Amino acid sequence: MNDTRFRYPLWVRGDLDGFFGLMIDNLVQVLMIIELCKLVAGLPDELIYHRVLPGVGVSLLIGNLFYGLQGHYAARKYHNAECTALPYGINTPSVIAYIFFIMGPVYKSTGDCDLAWIAGLTACLVSGVIEFIGAFAAEKLRKITPRAALLGVLAAIGITFIAADFAFQIFTSPLVGLLPLAFLLLAYFAYYKFPFRLPGGFLAILFGSLIAWGSTWLGWDGFGGVEMSAAALGDSLGRDAATQAVNFSSVRFNGPEFVGVQLWDLLLKNPNLVWLYLTVSIPMGVINVLGSLQNIESAEAGGDRFATGPSLAVNGLGTIAAGLFGSCFPTTIYIGHPGWKALGARSGYSILNGLFFTLIFFFGLGPFLRALIPIEAGAAIVMYIGIIITAQAFQVTPRKHAPAVAVALFPAMAALVLVKMGIYFDYPGVGASLVDIIRNPTPPTAHLPGLLTLTGANSGWFITTLILAATGAALIDKKYRQAAVWMGVASVLTFVGAIHAYRLEYRDNSNIVREYFIWQDSEYPHLHAFGEADEPGEDAVPQSQPVEAAANVEDEPAAQGVAYRAYPIAIGYALAAILFGVVAWREERNGGETAPPAPDAPEVA
Repeated sequence: MNDTRFRYPLWVRGDLDGFFGLMIDNLVQVLMIIELCKLVAGLPDELIYHRVLPGVGVSLLIGNLFYGLQGHYAARKYHNAECTALPYGINTPSVIAYIFFIMGPVYKSTGDCDLAWIAGLTACLVSGVIEFIGAFAAEKLRKITPRAALLGVLAAIGITFIAADFAFQIFTSPLVGLLPLAFLLLAYFAYYKFPFRLPGGFLAILFGSLIAWGSTWLGWDGFGGVEMSAAALGDSLGRDAATQAVNFSSVRFNGPEFVGVQLWDLLLKNPNLVWLYLTVSIPMGVINVLGSLQNIESAEAGGDRFATGPSLAVNGLGTIAAGLFGSCFPTTIYIGHPGWKALGARSGYSILNGLFFTLIFFFGLGPFLRALIPIEAGAAIVMYIGIIITAQAFQVTPRKHAPAVAVALFPAMAALVLVKMGIYFDYPGVGASLVDIIRNPTPPTAHLPGLLTLTGANSGWFITTLILAATGAALIDKKYRQAAVWMGVASVLTFVGAIHAYRLEYRDNSNIVREYFIWQDSEYPHLHAFGEADEPGEDAVPQSQPVEAAANVEDEPAAQGVAYRAYPIAIGYALAAILFGVVAWREERNGGETAPPAPDAPEVA
């Protein structure tokens, strides 16, 4: 029976602590989105602040309101006065994956920032649909793929493109970045309680920003700091044209705009934007479903029960709403529910977080946030997120599967190096291209082809990572038949060109890695082995045009490049599948008899 005297307060002191923690987390994601969208995907300020961020606001409002109200419902249903709402926000791995591996490549190959934005919206919608459908099939998805494989993909992204990449940023501007890192380590490694219960993330942002502004005022921004601009801060709020006085004219309602019709029209013209990048959007959608499911289970282990189906479904609806209203970035149920509960947060923190970002983005305050807070001040928070994602992959998988998770890291490392090399070689002062190096090899570049094949085109390394980790987990469990199936799938995908194959071209001072499916021809020489390339046939059909093919390219400079069919890798995978299949047959014939245990590994000094 329900007790009419039961009370669950709308707001408690712990909700303020929870709000600051969740708000700072999402704030850093927003700063990262602004920075990377400009630098990697070429999105202009108008598109970021008037289309993308309002869409982010819509997605955060939907989820935070639902999970906050869900917390009230669950508290009354189970008479749980200490019920803490599920934390919810922008999915960090998806932000990195979609900007670096979908939006960035589209912009690089076409020079069209609108097309890059549409590609991101498409990926977001694909992820949202998978998340919504996953609400009804999450358990089946979990059984199909080993946890080590799914979390291995997250660990690969977390340790490379999140933790390592932002560590590089911290040590590029150490005067601003290192003290926030120290606050984060105290708060999250040592669980140190700061005076007045101030959150470590808030103190990191506060002191990082103060140092950035102080070093600029003292003229030390070149001494390991970052340059801040009071003029830009004023411009973000609006100025009077005559007097140049700040008049807050830029602070006005800027509601979200439905872009579904525009998205549909462009997709009809460019269907490649959907299927070319499914190697990224599908794995990220599935991972988001199972990650959210795991976080719901974590909340239940901490004493808070929530209905799984509605929780996952609204997570998917939030991501779909993001895509339809201009944001390219999925949302998710956050890890760490026990942490918010330990702060004393209930449901108010979630609702306030949604309202806060809605007001910020709907009233055009995104430029003000960017001008006020340097991304370097929040880099430590993003780095910590990457570390936790990676650590969790090892902690929540069976201990014996740790080597399978470790195997998953290699393709991501190759991808990180290749992305960074592409950025460096695109700089006009370098005077060489990746194509030059791979066609004219020297000993220091002997392993460059391995980086390219392991990464593949259209971020096929996501699938490669998944397959390698799943195969490793199957072998550890002595499920040889499963391992053979995974290798068979890898062989087929490699043969058709979905993974490992690529066309590397150099056009308009830019190195571009493009897809190379079996049905495509290439105008470039085929790379068979290191330093050996044949010339294309006369009947080769050029397929190196951008996603939206140009009608007339006669005035463009000729592109240079090489192409690689990954047939040797396909054969290698096929042989591995045969080997595992033979072992499975032998074990079944012998009644499941397994090989003797391996001898203990030698100790490492």
